[in-house]
Amino acid sequence: MQDMEKWRAVAAATGPADRPAAEDGIRLAYRTAGLTEPERIIWADSPRAGVEAVRALKDAGRPVREEVRTLPWAQERRRVHDELGPAGWTELWSVTGALLWDGTRALAERIREAVVAELSAADGAHTPSAAPLEDGWLPLVEMSATETEIRMILLDAVLGQHDAAWLAAFDGRGERLEGLARVAAHAGWWWPYENAAVVCERPVELHRDEAGRLDSGTGPALGFADGFGLHAWRGMPVPAEFLKELSSLTPERVRAEENAELRRVMLEFYGYDRYLAESGARPLHRDETGVLWRIELSGDEDVVMVEVVNSTAEPDGSFRTYWLRVPPATRTAREGVAWTFGLTEEGYEPLRQT
Repeated sequence: MQDMEKWRAVAAATGPADRPAAEDGIRLAYRTAGLTEPERIIWADSPRAGVEAVRALKDAGRPVREEVRTLPWAQERRRVHDELGPAGWTELWSVTGALLWDGTRALAERIREAVVAELSAADGAHTPSAAPLEDGWLPLVEMSATETEIRMILLDAVLGQHDAAWLAAFDGRGERLEGLARVAAHAGWWWPYENAAVVCERPVELHRDEAGRLDSGTGPALGFADGFGLHAWRGMPVPAEFLKELSSLTPERVRAEENAELRRVMLEFYGYDRYLAESGARPLHRDETGVLWRIELSGDEDVVMVEVVNSTAEPDGSFRTYWLRVPPATRTAREGVAWTFGLTEEGYEPLRQT
């Protein structure tokens, strides 16, 4: 079994790149592909800055991602697949790359979209529009020349540390991918061209919640040295300006938010218990299991919560209160608590509440 902890660390690494080690990896990747080493290696502070550096390149020659990354990967995958057989390959992937794939792919896609949005806006590019059709509305992707150029450049990127998922599956199985693995271990995204390579620093900060989702209520959840980053609350993308007002929220501001998803973020940040207390809410139902509360939200489904008290005392003798979110149609506190256990109200017969 491969050293997955190493590759988990690579995917989540922050802080300055090891530039000499990364540059050695780039040169090795070129040599392995049968190419002459690049004359220049240019460093950028983020993927956004990397795209800007690529756009400014002169006499860099054609992109060589196909030779440096795509073909070696395909050849190694075919070799290992033939060596292990379909079942063996599936087993190998399940204990290596599959463990990192969803997270790294989703993060890379969010980075791409953020780069496109920021650089297109900076160049005054138009946003996509929609046109009416006989059977409804279909979004039209009307990309400006600038957006098209940026997306094409992003397709030429090798993802460095965010290629950790598939690199993990081949760790220790051959030398053909060694250069790519070295770059991934020591730097971020990079762009290989005939005569030059552009390579990015890693992020300076990465914040996730207990479920592994991007999460920060005070600043970027993923941030780079030049200010480029992604803002998110428990995995949901949010505008940077939105986070600035979370510390000064009021029940009135929460109710006034028209975007239902952002309003949910506000409620979670503010605290359901605090919102209920300060908005003058009244309980819907009370029984031996707890208290049922409802928060009515315009343009969105109601938030229904059961307030329960842990029957086991804390070390200081107090009893902790928990808030359980339950379906909007819940009618009693007991029904809500039963639902959290996957039971009906009639089938919920706890020997002892905890």
